[in-house]
Amino acid sequence: MSDLNPNLHYLSLFEGSGGEHFPADEQAILDNVNQKVAAKASLSELMDFLFDAVQEIYPCDRIGLAFLDDDGRRLVAHWSKATYTPILLNAGYGEDLSHSSLKSVIESGTSRIIYDLARYEEEHPRSASTRLLVREGVRSSMSCPLKVEDRISGVIFLSSREPKVYTPYHSLLWRALAERISQAVEKAWRIEQLTLANQAYNEMLAFVSHELKNPVASMMTDARLLVDGYLGDLEPLQKTKLERLIKKGDYLLDLIREYLDLARMEGGSLRLNAQPTNLVDEVLEPAFDLVQAQFQERNMRLERDYPQSPEPVECDGNLLKVVLVNLLGNAVKYGNEGGLVRLHYDQWPGRFMVSVRNEGPGFPPEERPRLFRKFSRLQSPELKARKGTGVGLYTSWRIVHLHGGRMDATSHPGAWAEFSLEIPQPLIIRE
Repeated sequence: MSDLNPNLHYLSLFEGSGGEHFPADEQAILDNVNQKVAAKASLSELMDFLFDAVQEIYPCDRIGLAFLDDDGRRLVAHWSKATYTPILLNAGYGEDLSHSSLKSVIESGTSRIIYDLARYEEEHPRSASTRLLVREGVRSSMSCPLKVEDRISGVIFLSSREPKVYTPYHSLLWRALAERISQAVEKAWRIEQLTLANQAYNEMLAFVSHELKNPVASMMTDARLLVDGYLGDLEPLQKTKLERLIKKGDYLLDLIREYLDLARMEGGSLRLNAQPTNLVDEVLEPAFDLVQAQFQERNMRLERDYPQSPEPVECDGNLLKVVLVNLLGNAVKYGNEGGLVRLHYDQWPGRFMVSVRNEGPGFPPEERPRLFRKFSRLQSPELKARKGTGVGLYTSWRIVHLHGGRMDATSHPGAWAEFSLEIPQPLIIRE
């Protein structure tokens, strides 16, 4: 498809017979690119490879990559590389497509050749991107859409500092590369976007949790001072209301703690600091101290089953304390009021094990796969009615996995549920 403007040429990637034959040396280069492009680990690595590869078949001083944004209304530059410096049209530059000749490239899946970019700038003086490229010294360009399954996701720009170097034949060469390159580029870009989104989510999680923690803790302290009578006697109704406020505040602090632990884990800032540890004195009993008020509130009892003379074990005691606080807290939350919780600890040559069992509704076998998954909660009506986020068990699983261990859960529905962890000795460190 030709344009009436002799300085522009549009060529459909799919017009013609589709059976072009290229010289053996060019075909070998095309085959090499097709074979290797999908194996690149990142978008930057893929584009670096492509930049080097096309030098042998295209006159190319610069490659730019842009993706559609804002529901296809804008094209935003994402990556660029050139044989010269400086590059003025950098990542993040965006341009509205409504008045751009690139709109035809996007809508019809055509490649576009500009034979003389300086002349194009004269004809399109409002094109800021053209102005930047001309300042870089670019004099001709070929714009090639990224088409995957009849959908355009972006554009690759091949540019030269010489005018009139691209021809329809170069567009045919691109057609021979287009499908494999487009799929590989879009896949790498999607992975990059997911990575960035996950990073932003972790940063938001940590920020919000941290900013909430101090004011909530301060409010709780003030409420307890009032309840304990340090600022004067309270009427019974006032005291009851404050006690309910403290209960809700405790729940909020538990949530904040869980999300802070998750943010540290997801953000990669959680590192194993393993050392010889007295598990009873440094992990199990301190963990129970942190949840003892919850036991008292629901009139539940803890039965301990420890070895008579336990040996120190290799672990990160602070991280395992997080696990035990979660397991004991869940035992109270999902156990029967007035019921029994059994904390069992044993060790053998090569491993140690800790389990927490509570009397309560348990969980049906079909719900077992939901456990230890982030934000996943059991769906049984009796369990759904009890507040929880699905964060604590996932964080616990990650910590135990970091130790090279494993977690398990068993239940007799309507009677009990038990969660256990087993950690090898010496540790098998996992990233």
